Amino acid sequence: MRRLKETAVHRFREKASVFLTELHPARDAEERSSVLSLLRKRDFDATHHCSAWREGVPVSAFGADDDGEPSGTAGRPMLAVLEGAEATDLIAICIRWYGGTKLGTGGLVRAYTEGVQGALAQADALGLWEEVRILRTGEIRVPAAQAHLPFALLGAFPAAAVLEQTFDQEAAVLRFQCPPDLVPVLDHTWRERSRGGGIQWE
Repeated sequence: MRRLKETAVHRFREKASVFLTELHPARDAEERSSVLSLLRKRDFDATHHCSAWREGVPVSAFGADDDGEPSGTAGRPMLAVLEGAEATDLIAICIRWYGGTKLGTGGLVRAYTEGVQGALAQADALGLWEEVRILRTGEIRVPAAQAHLPFALLGAFPAAAVLEQTFDQEAAVLRFQCPPDLVPVLDHTWRERSRGGGIQWE
């Protein structure tokens, strides 16, 4: 997964229509709304302001808007490009000034796809990305006298990191993080070592 650090822009012309695509960092609905509002005011004479966005690590929400273009010809293709790029916490806005020549549904899909691809390429060229690791948080609860056992389990997996250990009445609670691909392995290993115990995952 990767997260955009600064705005990236790509502009091109297709059969007299001008397309301007901008990628903006945006981690929540408020930031997305602010960016979209700003661009609508700046480019008030444009025909469409189509958009697509993704949020969260791992991605927990996403959306797309055709803004008056035929359904499925703008926002959805834009979103597909963002998904393929494994980009998150950003909004892509493709602004179109209609030039009088219809592109057809296939032409629109190609144009909006090209717009986001071009902006992504610009972000790549300028090094505007930061890598983000997807981690799962787990919790192991054991009797206080066995507080050492979860540490013994996680010690065998260098990619797992202990967050904290707390004591709740007579139980010891260990919270940790690990990459998603370790989840089934840790579940299986802990079930065997604890003779049926489980890990609670967030």
